Amino acid sequence: MEMKKSLMIFWVCLIAFSSSLWAQSVVGFWKTVDEKTGKVQSIVAIYEYQNQCFGRIIATYGSDGDFSDSIENPKTRAPGVEGEPFYSGMDIIWNLKKKGDKYTKGNILDPDQGRVYSAEMWLHDGNLVVRGQLLFFGRNQTWLPASDIDFPQGFRKPDLAQLVPQIPKVKSRKAMRS
Repeated sequence: MEMKKSLMIFWVCLIAFSSSLWAQSVVGFWKTVDEKTGKVQSIVAIYEYQNQCFGRIIATYGSDGDFSDSIENPKTRAPGVEGEPFYSGMDIIWNLKKKGDKYTKGNILDPDQGRVYSAEMWLHDGNLVVRGQLLFFGRNQTWLPASDIDFPQGFRKPDLAQLVPQIPKVKSRKAMRS
């Protein structure tokens, strides 16, 4: 009888654990990390709009590891984007569509260089893997979940359900060289 009870508890726990894995979503706040230094560079809000996923920078960190600007107080501008908008508040991911466990067929922007790449993303071990690709060449970045302690005291996170995409336009190569 004790064995049946233990087995039953095991199966209930397994089902509960696996259903929580299926319930995970890419929607939320994610920290981007510099691959060379290991330091956090920004926080990106991943949000859904009309059954597609988008990503907006909501804050950036300085080289000292402190919050440098945010959507509440933007300071630094993106040189590769038309009009040189602030990094904070700019959409850098757009039009990703859910396909199985991945989000595919979207785009990601390098706002420094003004380059747009094909993009896809998926969850792996609680982190968000974001892949930018040009033809067959690409690279993955692992973004970490952002929690309340990653934001300065008093910072108001945007309501993800209220965000509307604003797709930036990149500068032409000729304008970039001038």
